[in-house]
Amino acid sequence: MLVLVRNVPPDPDESVSELVEHFFLVNHPDHYLTHQVVYNANQLSTLVNEKKKNQNWLDYYQLKYSRNQFRKPTTKTGFLGISGEKVDAIDVYTSEIERLSKEISVEKDKMTSSTKLIMPAAFVSFKSRWGAAVCAQTQQSRNPTEWLTEWAPEPHDVYWDNLAIPYVSLSIRRLIIASLANIDGIEKAAPFLKPLIELKFIKSFIQGFLPGIALKIFLIFLPSILMLMSKFEGLSSISALERRSATRYYIFQFINVFLGSIITGTAFQQLNKFIHQSAKEYVLEHPLFLIILYMTDEL
Repeated sequence: MLVLVRNVPPDPDESVSELVEHFFLVNHPDHYLTHQVVYNANQLSTLVNEKKKNQNWLDYYQLKYSRNQFRKPTTKTGFLGISGEKVDAIDVYTSEIERLSKEISVEKDKMTSSTKLIMPAAFVSFKSRWGAAVCAQTQQSRNPTEWLTEWAPEPHDVYWDNLAIPYVSLSIRRLIIASLANIDGIEKAAPFLKPLIELKFIKSFIQGFLPGIALKIFLIFLPSILMLMSKFEGLSSISALERRSATRYYIFQFINVFLGSIITGTAFQQLNKFIHQSAKEYVLEHPLFLIILYMTDEL
């Protein structure tokens, strides 16, 4: 059973790995098994992803060449392969993969030998589910900002980029994301646009035509925007990112689209009409009201 521990406090006499081992041997002696510290492998991850992308292109051109060996596939060296000098595609991607493989090897050696790339976090293994549950759901020290524990996500579910974010930075990021919900309107954010916005034909265009189009376009990009906000917030797993983005998307749809359009639009229009409508017009438009009055009179 794995638990993710973050914000391991620094110690001048012990490394992060030694500190984690010592802490859990003292505080969880009957259940602690082993641990693995977290490295800042963001640069390595970038190189690996780039190598995968080049490998996919190499496989594509090799397959293309295997189907027609009388003509070797070519590509261009310029932007997106649509400009520049024409070269042999298989040779280009083979040499690029070799270069990236060397850089990946160098980055791995650098990562394991440099203490600067060791993050104050670790995956801790326990002998039993009960021991892991106790550790994941309890405060580990008097300082609530240190030795933060939670259930470790599955390896394929870990969002590795966020594991390198310090705790203080995480708090600031969450505060920034929370404050984005209180941004004022266009006129308050950009006062210099007020004279332009107040022009009659521009105001009519903005109020009557743009909102529908802007809302549709915004809803298309909203899931991606919410996912970026969740990543910026520093969540440690892909599933947590997806849950947070989905929750925010639902809240936005319910409050801004459903309540905003249905309640504030239809309900208030009906209320305004009811207030300014004469009793005679209301009775004529609602025959059921006459029946109720008649039955009440009969009683």
